[in-house]
Amino acid sequence: MTSNPFFERSTLPYELPRFAEITVEHYLPAFERGMTEQLAEVAVIATAEEAPTFANTIAALERSGTVLKRVAKVFFNVVSSDSNERIDAIEAEISPRLAAHDDAIHLDPALFDRIDTLYQRRAELGLNPEESWLLERYHLRFVRAGARLNAAQQARLRELNAELATAATEFGQNNLAATNAATLILDTEQELAGLTPAEVSAAAENAETLGQPGKWALSLQNVSNQPILSELADRAVRERMMDASLSRGFGANGDNGALAARMVALRAERAALLGYSDHAAYTVADQTAKTTAAVEEMLSRLVPPAVANAEREAGELTAVMHAAEPDAELRSWDWQFWSEKIRAEQFSVDAEALRPYFELERVLWDGVFHAATQVYGITFAERPELRGYHPEVRVFEVFDADGSGLGLFLGDFFKRPSKRGGAWMNSLVSQSALFGQRPVVVNNLNIVKPPAGEPALLTWDNVRTLFHEFGHALHGLFSNVTYPFFSGTAVPRDFVEFPSQVNEMWMSRPEILANYARHIDTGEPMPAELVERMAAAERFGEGFRTVEYLAAALLDWAWHRRSTADAQADTDVESFEEEALRTAGVAVNAIPPRYRTGYFAHIFSGGYAAGYYSYIWSEVLDADTVQWFEDGVAPIREKGELFRRELLSRGGSLDPLDAFAAFRGRGPEIEPLLTRRGLNRAE
Repeated sequence: MTSNPFFERSTLPYELPRFAEITVEHYLPAFERGMTEQLAEVAVIATAEEAPTFANTIAALERSGTVLKRVAKVFFNVVSSDSNERIDAIEAEISPRLAAHDDAIHLDPALFDRIDTLYQRRAELGLNPEESWLLERYHLRFVRAGARLNAAQQARLRELNAELATAATEFGQNNLAATNAATLILDTEQELAGLTPAEVSAAAENAETLGQPGKWALSLQNVSNQPILSELADRAVRERMMDASLSRGFGANGDNGALAARMVALRAERAALLGYSDHAAYTVADQTAKTTAAVEEMLSRLVPPAVANAEREAGELTAVMHAAEPDAELRSWDWQFWSEKIRAEQFSVDAEALRPYFELERVLWDGVFHAATQVYGITFAERPELRGYHPEVRVFEVFDADGSGLGLFLGDFFKRPSKRGGAWMNSLVSQSALFGQRPVVVNNLNIVKPPAGEPALLTWDNVRTLFHEFGHALHGLFSNVTYPFFSGTAVPRDFVEFPSQVNEMWMSRPEILANYARHIDTGEPMPAELVERMAAAERFGEGFRTVEYLAAALLDWAWHRRSTADAQADTDVESFEEEALRTAGVAVNAIPPRYRTGYFAHIFSGGYAAGYYSYIWSEVLDADTVQWFEDGVAPIREKGELFRRELLSRGGSLDPLDAFAAFRGRGPEIEPLLTRRGLNRAE
């Protein structure tokens, strides 16, 4: 193929990929040309007669592989956002080939010799701070990729990496298929009691789309506790929904459990090969946590008070439930339903009554974008003439405070069968001065699409997710680094959630909330006393949310703390889960972990293996930062500029905790997090 949209830099604004021209046929040839070109470029670097310098080795590596990086960014976003059988087939073929390609570079002895030579002489090279840090990071990456292993060890490492890449692809594809297959089909409208008319219509439309006319279809999200459980009045339907959710990936509902256990064994073997006791130790050594002991100390500190909070909540739920159903035992499918009853009765907060205040367009423009303008001075304009990778994708140009163009933001907000569950941010073009490129980023969400012609009314959780993911987008948009290695969100996994969690603070900031939370019919702002009741109602569920999260984090940790011998033994996955949660002290009745092994995409098809703890680890930094933003010492706009300059713009170009200290004036403290989550109570 001589003509391919990926072969040359796009001429569209900000080098937006040429989605109008890209077809499925372009991906594989672009991958193949990209890998071939990069290997040739690396061979020139590795075999150069000139002595190694930063420019002819490290900077040259940064310049290599432009076609490969260009196609990979687009393709893997499409894999998650709008897949199909042909995309799946390409992913299955290319993933192990990409793993082998990376190994060919990282295990090239001549190339590593040049990098090592520079590393040993780094103090005398006269490098600036970003260059020096880049050299250190390259050296560490090659060492952690096996550059110092002998030939036999490297051969085995290549096999492990290829098998893991294939397995991760299979897990992700299985998960999407299992989630779609678990869609709950209902035969009568009475079974949807508790849902709003709009939700009932959407369920009917969903069933029609799935080839089930005259029925109603409730699709699942990729979490254990389905949000719709809070509304469904029919307990039997709730139980069916929860069973469908929890059984994904196990037995007749898929084989992801066995596949996950196999991946754990492969990761444990790879960690041992590289000199680590287990995969968790290997992972955290390159994170801000540094040691497994540090992670375990934090998690162990959080578990007892979180469980105590959850048990108090369970007692309240049981009392309310028994008033209506005296003989019923509180189960997982009851928790959200009766929590909403308590919120409605004790706090006078009805989740469905809140939706008219949270219309998508208003939340986006007058909430998310408005907050970014108030804090950072940036503004937005929709560019409908620019195309995304799917008709539902919207393109916005982002302008800096001085009116200059900053980058593009793409929003892909609605759920569809071709999109994996959850929400995430991807970078389609990474900012770097080296290539003169400005950022193009995309946010994906899974908001249930309303019937044609009706507005999208969000839940409070949807609003939170919108603000959260845009925090990742800001991290990418504000990037101001020289080298693409450091661009945007290219930071340690246990730091990457920090900016996104900070951005959630603006959703409930009074002046921001008042600007977007207006009734769709009347335009009236949400009453101040309702805002106060919402805050109180949200605090009621903190025990549940913390235990649900910790259970998933500790399940991930239990899998990846296994030694090679333990991991290679036959494992009953469901029994392992039960024992892991019990040992960790989070086996709370009626609260399943946020993800079970069979659909834990974060750790088995994403990049969070032994890293799901990072959300709470990052929240320590987040809570401390929110306290700083709210201390009243300086105007918010002034603090926004400082936060952007010292942290958001720096990407991975320095130690993340140094970036934190640069704006905060000290290291992070855990007390603000304990207060936020109600974990510092004496009782």
